[in-house]
Amino acid sequence: MRIFAKSIAFAGFAALAACGGNNAGDNIQAEADNQAQMLENEAGNLEQSADNTTGAVADSLENQAAALENQAEATREAGENQAEAVQQNSR
Repeated sequence: MRIFAKSIAFAGFAALAACGGNNAGDNIQAEADNQAQMLENEAGNLEQSADNTTGAVADSLENQAAALENQAEATREAGENQAEAVQQNSR
């Protein structure tokens, strides 16, 4: 799951960076935010499922949700870093 999500995010970043222009950094950041929001939504769904279950299953779902939230944060940070790099290179 992580590799798939990261590959989608990086493909989006690469496509947006190829567009060039002054908005490339903004586009990269927006794409990262969109990817992160989707991950956070999935994490929320897992947390709701965990609330409806008990025991080891709930713990597993909560751990999966935490992992997705961490991935969302990493996606945002990667987008910010790439956006900054594009903006620095376009100056």
